[in-house]
Amino acid sequence: MTVTALATSATLPTEVAALRPIDSGLMERLRHEALTVPSDWVVEYGDYQNGGWHTLSLLNDTGDAQDVTIRDCPNPIATSLLTDMPGVRDLLAELGLRCMWARLARLGAGAFLWEHRDYGELADAERHRVHVPLVTNSSAYLILGGTKVHMSDGRVWRLTPTSPHGVCNRFGPDRIHLIIDCYADAAFDALNASVDTVADAVTMLPAPDVQELEEHVATATGLAELGYDGAAETTLLELFYRYALAEGQVYDLITAMYTALHRAEDAERWRVKKATMLGHS
Repeated sequence: MTVTALATSATLPTEVAALRPIDSGLMERLRHEALTVPSDWVVEYGDYQNGGWHTLSLLNDTGDAQDVTIRDCPNPIATSLLTDMPGVRDLLAELGLRCMWARLARLGAGAFLWEHRDYGELADAERHRVHVPLVTNSSAYLILGGTKVHMSDGRVWRLTPTSPHGVCNRFGPDRIHLIIDCYADAAFDALNASVDTVADAVTMLPAPDVQELEEHVATATGLAELGYDGAAETTLLELFYRYALAEGQVYDLITAMYTALHRAEDAERWRVKKATMLGHS
């Protein structure tokens, strides 16, 4: 398949699933709270994004909404933000999950979370991630396994974040999700058993044509030669959202670009970044 071939609809990859719907009345309450209550959003995990991803905690081990660095927390407590969001409290109680952490995540227009794996820094335990889209748009999607997945609102979704994935919101408006990290238990098993089919949720990405891929690398190399390193790196990082690429291929392309430019320190920096983002060299 070439890059000019039309992408086709496909089934959801096994790492993501559309689960049970949410009552429309509760959904309206959740959406209203997400748009009116949060303030002082925090930018964290800067190496993983281009600056447009902001979070606030609802459940954690300190009670501070601005404490957003995820870690194991078997007995989380409510932050002050959660006390002001009764609809979200009702949903969390209804789901009944054994929460590790819960947060709001806002992805602005033009924002990217680069290809990565999660949970690599945490101790071994069976944990899962649940997404509840509160505010979204059709240009906001997840990339996983060579597919583009739009998590529609009005339902609960499950994601396996230990698989390489990335997220973007190309044109806006802001995408806001409730994200729940939880431990395995009967409540999660029951929720995960309610898998549903969502029409048009997923689209296959085209495989890259070698010549066009070379043209993207040439464009990035030209930008780097002019001193626009950030633009050069972004040109290659964004290929993950356009084509079905091998795991870590965008990082390898950046490393190879700097190697060809005889910039050994920058090449090594991106080798290290690949290991950080994906958990291997």
